[in-house]
Amino acid sequence: MMENYVDPTRAAFDVFKSLPRDTPINMLNLVRYRDLAAYPDGHEHAGKGWTGARAYEEYGTTSGPIFERLGGQIIWRGKLEAVLTGPADEHWDAAFIAAYPNAGAFLAMVTDPDYKLAVVNRQAAVATSRLIRFAPLAIEGARFA
Repeated sequence: MMENYVDPTRAAFDVFKSLPRDTPINMLNLVRYRDLAAYPDGHEHAGKGWTGARAYEEYGTTSGPIFERLGGQIIWRGKLEAVLTGPADEHWDAAFIAAYPNAGAFLAMVTDPDYKLAVVNRQAAVATSRLIRFAPLAIEGARFA
């Protein structure tokens, strides 16, 4: 059974913040949706019966302008077809890489007041996820190393 991860832990976020903030980063996003979105009581979308996929779509709509304003762009998106190496139950509904001009832009996004309102949609939508920071490297030929 897969553990559920929706938001970063304080320790993981502290590691992120300790890394250079002035260099480009790529964030690998792997997302599994809830069957039904789980909004907090009183939220405007609570009780609408939205699926996790619909709530994640709302997250994209509401957070997208902030992401783009800070220079973010989706540089790769894919659809999972098969797991060759790894747990058989580890499937993903969404997989993409978001590129940021620097880590400071990512930090500016997640601390933006409008983003904090938008991220409630992500939290309602996601059963589990992975968000992994990478430093982009130059591609030299077709080598794996």
